[in-house]
Amino acid sequence: MRTISQLAILAVAGGLGAAWHIYGEQVGLPRPLALVGLEAAAPAQQQRGPGGGGPVGVVVQNVRTGVVVDRAESVGTVRARDAVTITAKVPGVVQAIRFTEGQRVREGDALVDLDAAALRADLDRFRAAMDDARSQLARGRQLQAGTSIAAQRLDTLEAAARQAEGQVRAAQARLDELRVTAPFGGRVGLRQVSVGALVQPGAVVTTLDDISRVRIEFSVPEVFVARVRAGSPVTARATAFGDRRFRGTVAVVDTRVDTATRTIRVISEFDNADEALKPGLFMTVELELERREEALLVAEEALDPIGDRNFVYVIRDNRARRVEVRLGQRLPGEVEILSGVRAGEPVVVRGVQRLRNDAPVRVVETLTRPTS
Repeated sequence: MRTISQLAILAVAGGLGAAWHIYGEQVGLPRPLALVGLEAAAPAQQQRGPGGGGPVGVVVQNVRTGVVVDRAESVGTVRARDAVTITAKVPGVVQAIRFTEGQRVREGDALVDLDAAALRADLDRFRAAMDDARSQLARGRQLQAGTSIAAQRLDTLEAAARQAEGQVRAAQARLDELRVTAPFGGRVGLRQVSVGALVQPGAVVTTLDDISRVRIEFSVPEVFVARVRAGSPVTARATAFGDRRFRGTVAVVDTRVDTATRTIRVISEFDNADEALKPGLFMTVELELERREEALLVAEEALDPIGDRNFVYVIRDNRARRVEVRLGQRLPGEVEILSGVRAGEPVVVRGVQRLRNDAPVRVVETLTRPTS
């Protein structure tokens, strides 16, 4: 009943207001008391603002600076810095094996000896012939001084000496080939021959890898080609090593883009003193493209997105100023701001939904800077 009475009063007041507007305002009549009362109440309602109750209470956080890194992810494979398959160069019977599987060897260390008895006999014979030829040549030169020997005879002796020396060098070279040695320092793999086996040229003896420093090859999309350069940091990880991260740098960037995949090939190098990384291991790679040490960061909850645009509310003179911002990288709980705010400015992080541009605010809490 009370509600009906209130509605009736409002209707009467509305009628009085309309009648006064039409007639009273034109002839200068005083305003009806009911209309005066309603107009007096209106300003009080307007002062309450959004939500009613004066300035809106908000929680803010100052724009901070931090490190932001742009990265490209890929997958790659570990390669030894130097790798070779050790093979026999000449036929022969394996006489001795001078390495153990998995052993680290130095450059020039003997790995396998082939039977060289027959070749050593030939070498001894060639050396004897060489010594005889040299002796005859020396006597011939002494006689030449006294013109008791013809110049043609001296030429013959010199040719014989050179031939003997050549035979010795050739035999020595063949003898050296019967000893298989390490071409560089590294770690030998599994043994593929046994003592007494007859091997032919090209027969595999073992493998040799230098993995004290390894390479990881991977590819990145061509859109990053202008941002990839030698020396850029690379981080790699493998499921086998859990949370362990291996750190290296870009060594070489290919000069061509693969037209089939629209990617460019990158080779990175990693120190591998403990030899944890094995050739052929599958790796997940993160390539650092750019590092910004003084990037501007705000809490992600401060964003007020509208379509493809983003805004934040910055507190200036106790009022919330709505500012459009341009976003960069997104971090856990934070977002990089490329333009629109300055370092140290207070930005609303809680209470955004109750704000409008230039609304009066009251800061109830300022959050501390998050740990990096």
